[in-house]
Amino acid sequence: MPELQEIKRTLSRIEKLEREVNLKQLQINSLLTITQAINENVAADGLFNMYSSFLRWEIGIRKMALFFKEGGRWECMSSSGVEESLLENDVNEELSRFRHKQGLEGSEHPLISEFDLVIPVMHKNEPIAYAFVGGFGDGDDDVYNKVQFVTTITNVIAVAIENKRLFKQQLRQEVLNREVEVAAEIQRTLVPSRLPSGKKYQLSSIYKPHFAVGGDYYDVVEYPDGKIAFCIADITGKGVSAALLMANFQANFHALIMRRSSLEEIVREMNAAVYRVTQGDKFITLFLAKYDPADRTLHYINAGHTPPLLLTQGEVTPLKNGCTVLGWLPELPFLETGGLCLTDEALIFSYTDGLTDVRNKAGEEFAEEKLVSFLRENTQLGAKELNTKLLAHVENYRERQPYPDDITVLTCKVF
Repeated sequence: MPELQEIKRTLSRIEKLEREVNLKQLQINSLLTITQAINENVAADGLFNMYSSFLRWEIGIRKMALFFKEGGRWECMSSSGVEESLLENDVNEELSRFRHKQGLEGSEHPLISEFDLVIPVMHKNEPIAYAFVGGFGDGDDDVYNKVQFVTTITNVIAVAIENKRLFKQQLRQEVLNREVEVAAEIQRTLVPSRLPSGKKYQLSSIYKPHFAVGGDYYDVVEYPDGKIAFCIADITGKGVSAALLMANFQANFHALIMRRSSLEEIVREMNAAVYRVTQGDKFITLFLAKYDPADRTLHYINAGHTPPLLLTQGEVTPLKNGCTVLGWLPELPFLETGGLCLTDEALIFSYTDGLTDVRNKAGEEFAEEKLVSFLRENTQLGAKELNTKLLAHVENYRERQPYPDDITVLTCKVF
């Protein structure tokens, strides 16, 4: 009977529309629930569990695996309907070829072959998540609508998790930035804000950390009897760890200097102190000198540092006598103190190797011979004037190329 057939078709259409309406309502309720959870800052594990439950119990998907990147590798963060042993299979080499939603027929990978469909979630043309789904019910007329909903909910969950990750990363960066700011403040207090001067000597410095916190250090101590002690050092590493090691170094240095210890005692005790802290993992190069204006004698120890240059009577002498770097060994295998009498006007130019590492556009370093040539031409200048001219000269030489390292200079002019 035609009327009966028409009634059946009408009822079938009505049932289909009801299923579609129910699915749409389910989608809306699910999205509202997830959105509320995201707004309430539910933890990532909670979102993963919600995602798995929606797909399995409300959409009827029997198999699911959701992958996010952790530590540079794709890891399964949520799954259902898949044996644990299969999840141990590495998918990192496979995922890069999935750029769009696609079926997985013919896949030979032991895990991926368990699923019917992969849904990549892309952000700025880079994947942030992959959802694998499978096990739709046989004869399910709503597969297309269900896939569309799974795609939507996967994108919502993936973006929420990515935002959480980025927020945590931002918080960590802010904490790190604050630590660097504190370290930089500490470091600024460690280097002298002003240098002593006398009728028989001048001192001037240049201090340019490569980053906010550098690994260079210098100091000058003036004794009541007119003698001065000065040093320049280069600490391996940068950042907060270098600043902390520098603070420890400065505290020990001042304690030993104020005890009027000999140079040998200072250097040996400083080596032991650095080794106790670093156990040989980090070390410090150091040039330490004492100058007596009364008898014009200079005594020094160079502990593996770039040799300072002594310019007097037209001669250039590198100050090399000393020992190996500090903190590398528990005891120094050898130690030699250098001594000179500066009978005439002299320039003692101490620096860290960041100065001679500066390069121009042609890749040529501002090497020691260029530095010596500059100093020979400008020995008549006072300490401050020489440093000012040197800094301008280096700025011009590097031709806007970046500084490769910290730059520290301590110039002592003896009259």
